[in-house]
Amino acid sequence: MRSLSVILALAFFFVSAGFCQEEHQHALTEEEVGSVHFATSCRADLGGSFNRAVALLHSFQYEQAREAFAEVASQEPQCAMAQWGVAMSHYHGMWNSGDLAAGRAALYQARQIAAKNTKTTTRETAYIEALAEIYREDDEGKVVHAQAFEQKMGALQAAYPHDDEAAIFHALTLAITAPKTDKTFSNQRKCGEILEPIFEKQLHHPGIAHYIIHCYDNPVLAERGLGAARMYAKIAPASAHANHMPSHLFTRVGSWDESISSNLKSAELAAAAEGNSKNGEARDQRLHAMDYLEYAYLQSGRVTQAKAVWSEMNSLQAIPGLTLVGDYALAAIPARYTIELGNWEQASQLRVREGGVPWAEAITWAAIGIGSARSKNVERAGQAEAKLAALRDVTAKQGNSYWSNQVEVERRELAAWITEQNGKPDDALQLARSAAELEESMDKDAITPGAVTPAREVLAELLLREHHPKDALAEYENVLKIAPNRFNALYGAASAAEASGDVSAATRYFQKLTEVAVGDERPELKAAREKLMAERAAK
Repeated sequence: MRSLSVILALAFFFVSAGFCQEEHQHALTEEEVGSVHFATSCRADLGGSFNRAVALLHSFQYEQAREAFAEVASQEPQCAMAQWGVAMSHYHGMWNSGDLAAGRAALYQARQIAAKNTKTTTRETAYIEALAEIYREDDEGKVVHAQAFEQKMGALQAAYPHDDEAAIFHALTLAITAPKTDKTFSNQRKCGEILEPIFEKQLHHPGIAHYIIHCYDNPVLAERGLGAARMYAKIAPASAHANHMPSHLFTRVGSWDESISSNLKSAELAAAAEGNSKNGEARDQRLHAMDYLEYAYLQSGRVTQAKAVWSEMNSLQAIPGLTLVGDYALAAIPARYTIELGNWEQASQLRVREGGVPWAEAITWAAIGIGSARSKNVERAGQAEAKLAALRDVTAKQGNSYWSNQVEVERRELAAWITEQNGKPDDALQLARSAAELEESMDKDAITPGAVTPAREVLAELLLREHHPKDALAEYENVLKIAPNRFNALYGAASAAEASGDVSAATRYFQKLTEVAVGDERPELKAAREKLMAERAAK
């Protein structure tokens, strides 16, 4: 079997030249969203429309997919799979959002039609019944329902081994149900094992490239997915999400220019889609891309452009219907800008956006608290810590242990800075270390490019401030294993190495910083260049 890298190289050739394996001599257009072949018992003349709807679904263009499936249903009311598609468009498993009531209603319609229409196949009924697990009304939570969905999709794939769509959707459910605490990434590896061989046969399928990225969106497997990442936007050039999604892996490997390019195009497409959007989905996509974009700008030293992202966010007219995707970005963008640049007073004055999900609100309170502590307003920082504790408890009562723990990480980080300001450095280091250990027991959520500040980076900075440069260097190097080419970690590692007398390591990290960052807006980058120039002059 040819290696995936060879296959992707060939795919790049075909797509760039306007060809694909299944559509020879067919030039790509801006409207294309990729090629899908999903067999149904519905009218043959609607096959192209149905396939286009599935292609949109595979790129999480949920609103457009919903409209496309609804159009098929209007032309053939007895097509059960059209209602299945509508129900699928309401399930946003990777984001833990979506309209469950509307999805449940569509799923009910699909079941009713399938029961009455004798043309509905056993395979189609299996798709419908698998999705029914998501919309089951019982005392079990979303996690249990998602696991049951995954099991039924696995059974469907086994029952119909020649149905690539069953395999592709099963791979997605493996990514959705992957435990955030499983550092072996077992589900993600299984997902890749399913998808990679199919990609050899279907080079222009949007779901395969998309889900490979999701499966490999972790520090261990990210490199494996770069080929698919660099293909996906070419497969589905009109999709905002297809243009954004590669930046998940670009962020994992610290390829900032690629991430910037991906998210600029994604935000542009999502903004254009807002005019026709009837809910908050297009805005969610736009804000999601903007969060990743600002993160990449900050890591590459582009302060003015990072600030422009925040300014653009503030200029947007508020709209109803945002989900936690948009909520997260609205909180994270100002927090990242102020905290990463050390603008402590500005961070302490951030405005809390209430009414969203509690763990998004917590991001702002964490920034307010850290900004207050580091500008020596310990009383205000203490108030922020109390808010974080309350938001942690609210999130836990909602049954969301993952995000409750994430808020607790933020609380411990803030507590460490408060304790350090109160003159108890040993206790501060203990708190920072416990925050790092808790954070690293979990992988990041797909909704974020990364923590506003990795907890281990907080520990490293405290160690450096307390004159433990060798220990600080070790911790900064641990950060860079998880978050390669992160600006503050590179500069911190160089500074710690320099303070500990390790000239070689200091030079290596200062040099790396000058390679991944540009311009002269960040004083740390200017200092790095000056140190390298001085060293060369001395030699």
